[in-house]
Amino acid sequence: MIQRSWKIGGLALLGYVLCMIFLVPLGPGLLELTDTKTADLVVGVEHQVPVYALTGFGTHWSETPENLTVVLRHGNQLAALPLIEVIDATHALVGMDLPYTVPSKSWDVLVTHPIDGTLLLENGLFLSDRFINEQAAWDNPEISEFLAELPFHFPYQPRIVETIRNLMLHVPMWFTMFLLMGIGFVASIRQLSSANDLNFDAKAEASVQIGLLFGTLGLITGSLWARYTWGAWWVDDPQLNGALVTVLVYAGYLILRATIQDVRLRARLSSVYNLFAFVILIILLMVLPRFSESLHPGKGGNPGFNSYDLDSSLRAVFYPAVLGWMMLGTWMYQIRLKESIVERKLRQLR
Repeated sequence: MIQRSWKIGGLALLGYVLCMIFLVPLGPGLLELTDTKTADLVVGVEHQVPVYALTGFGTHWSETPENLTVVLRHGNQLAALPLIEVIDATHALVGMDLPYTVPSKSWDVLVTHPIDGTLLLENGLFLSDRFINEQAAWDNPEISEFLAELPFHFPYQPRIVETIRNLMLHVPMWFTMFLLMGIGFVASIRQLSSANDLNFDAKAEASVQIGLLFGTLGLITGSLWARYTWGAWWVDDPQLNGALVTVLVYAGYLILRATIQDVRLRARLSSVYNLFAFVILIILLMVLPRFSESLHPGKGGNPGFNSYDLDSSLRAVFYPAVLGWMMLGTWMYQIRLKESIVERKLRQLR
């Protein structure tokens, strides 16, 4: 009864996760603020100013457009930009009504709206035609801030955007692989300490087989993610290279087993190999990437999902995803183990 309950629970978790991945919308964000290369006369401004196009993602600017506020920020300096026109829900035109002497050429872009709340685009504007005077001080305008009035949604992340949904697939694959390879590591230790019992060898083999499946899925989902965020299917990154080498090392474990006919010799040699393979996994995926430059989040000084990125909406799906995939991997391991034991008994009867 307990066995059936946790399996049903695992499938229910994965069903919940898949539904949330495809049905939960992404929250609003800012894509860019770009020069339109034109000039226009802004109401309330006595001279012509350059016009910039503001582009949002999932925003609602066409609803109460009069409350849309666009602000530039550098340190403690704020500069409000005059709104020319709200074209639609995600596009607006603003005037660049700034003096030619500014504290910095690089500015953050802040946009406030009653529905979307306050949106930030870090270093979203670079004013190449301005002169820098770091001592320049302006009268900061009063900015109205709003709390977003949005339904349940995933947070918007620059560059990642919609692919943030892959977080519920890619990362749990590696967690599941770690779990299964850990099971194999313990089974190999038990096998070396009890040479006459080959059941531990069967457990180690089954765990590595299913673990390799999840490792391969981790490589595939990671490659897809890299293609849409870094622009290439594969990049020279220590985390990615380490993951590939780890999968190849464990593939070597299965190849070694296939080349040895003696059952007990195969059990001992493959157990020793499996111990070294797990140590290599820890070194390549957990240790080395933290001490080298890496594009991968959380490695080499590149921050991972922090308290803002991994907010309550992501946690509500990510944690069940990790648990659900681990439960599925464990179930698959048990099925493969039973199948392996049956195959071994059939060989003995021949």
